[in-house]
Amino acid sequence: MDIDFALFRQVADNLNDERNVAARFYDKAVKTENLSSEGLPVFKNVTYVEIRLKDNNTEVFNQPATTEKIRRFPKEYALYKLAKEKIKNGTPLNQFAFLNAAEIATCESRGIFTVEDLAKLDENKALSLGLTHEKRLAEAFIKRAKNNTAVADFLEKEQQYKDEIENLKNENLMLKQKISELSKSKTLTRKSKKKGEAA
Repeated sequence: MDIDFALFRQVADNLNDERNVAARFYDKAVKTENLSSEGLPVFKNVTYVEIRLKDNNTEVFNQPATTEKIRRFPKEYALYKLAKEKIKNGTPLNQFAFLNAAEIATCESRGIFTVEDLAKLDENKALSLGLTHEKRLAEAFIKRAKNNTAVADFLEKEQQYKDEIENLKNENLMLKQKISELSKSKTLTRKSKKKGEAA
């Protein structure tokens, strides 16, 4: 209890000096009291804020983002909103391992949240933002991904051709069976005619 109170005092003392506090807004899935028609729990997205003291990485406060927290950390909230908007139309940097955590944080602090935006960054802009290395990695990643896409497209087309060949084989087999059945039917008809004539 004393440790919590001491930590609370430390945070309270730093509230007036935001330079000693780091904040990050993020989405968290929160379980509601509702159940789906299948009886499964229903979750909803809630915006949370993570608050850290810069000189104390072991203590982290995570709580729903209130209006007061948004007013208190407007720059961090603006970055969170920008990231959400950008990620709608791109691939989030943190989904792939070609950048490490520090490089991703550097990109995000400069308003770059997707692989595509990083790769398309103007050379001079990348230089001024200190993201030349990261830009090269993103370009190489996209180039490899395009090659993988070409291979995947080829494999998909090859599978389509195989499926078509298999379908044609099945159709051919069905036609042969029908021809065989028709041939048997004609043979039986001829035999029954001959029997009829003989009688």
